[in-house]
Amino acid sequence: MAEPISIAITTRNRPESLRRCVASLALLGDLVGEILIGDDLSEMPADRQIAGQVSSALAPLITVLRAAEKRGYIINRNSMVQSARFPFVLLLDDDTCILDRQAVAGAVRVMAASGRVAAVAFAQADGAGAPWPAGMQPSPVGYPCYVPSFIGFAHLLRRDVFLQLGGYRGTFEFYGEEKEYCLRLLDAGFDVVYLPEARIAHVPDGAGRHSRTYVRYVSRNDCLGSLYNDPWWRLLWMLPARVALYLRMRRAWRIADPGGLRWLLHEIGRNWPEIRRARRPVRSATFRRWRALRRQAPPYPASTAAA
Repeated sequence: MAEPISIAITTRNRPESLRRCVASLALLGDLVGEILIGDDLSEMPADRQIAGQVSSALAPLITVLRAAEKRGYIINRNSMVQSARFPFVLLLDDDTCILDRQAVAGAVRVMAASGRVAAVAFAQADGAGAPWPAGMQPSPVGYPCYVPSFIGFAHLLRRDVFLQLGGYRGTFEFYGEEKEYCLRLLDAGFDVVYLPEARIAHVPDGAGRHSRTYVRYVSRNDCLGSLYNDPWWRLLWMLPARVALYLRMRRAWRIADPGGLRWLLHEIGRNWPEIRRARRPVRSATFRRWRALRRQAPPYPASTAAA
């Protein structure tokens, strides 16, 4: 019998996607120990969105955690992992869809086989199961491998390590949290494994997605991540480089964002007191390992995931 896991779905105002995501969990059978839905104050509460749309087998396993105020999916993810009852937690965006049991079962086996593996990355696929382009995956290679980071749309976490490391940075609110967390994870001596054959459908739902918001928050969170984690010598050039990247992205995407640079600098200053309190620079060896993992994608024993 498979070891059951907690499944945590974050959602806001995407009822059709949420219903499709929850319905797809039936494919996992006895892997489903519980289903947590983190509702970031949707206009129609998530429990009403799925009422009458869930199988009798799944319904008793669902708990909806509705936020009292809109706070972003990152904080909701932290809350769900904190509330989870099982050692492994599968975090899903609401616009994902399980394609088959084996993808998740293989990830659970990898996690169970080694305490050093604290996260497993999945491959993005379309609704029919065809993989997205290699450049949009955790690694472009086609074999199980160690990687520096997963993609947040779907990932399996070891709960105790996640809580031990403080989870995702609540100051981020949206975007970029997975890379920053994985940097701290690597610094603590743990591994991230990518399984290219473990595909989960990612069918992006346009609700709540805006190019200007994306560019602003990705740039801001890259800056905050440097302030949290970079040694001072590295920060001296990384912080200006990340601010410059915002300007390049804005030009490349032809995004009109008057006041955007002022907003970015204000956000850095506004968050500095919290960053100063929590700042823990990672080791130089960790940055070298991150770069090596990106370049080399060392193989992970395929037999473990296939067993």
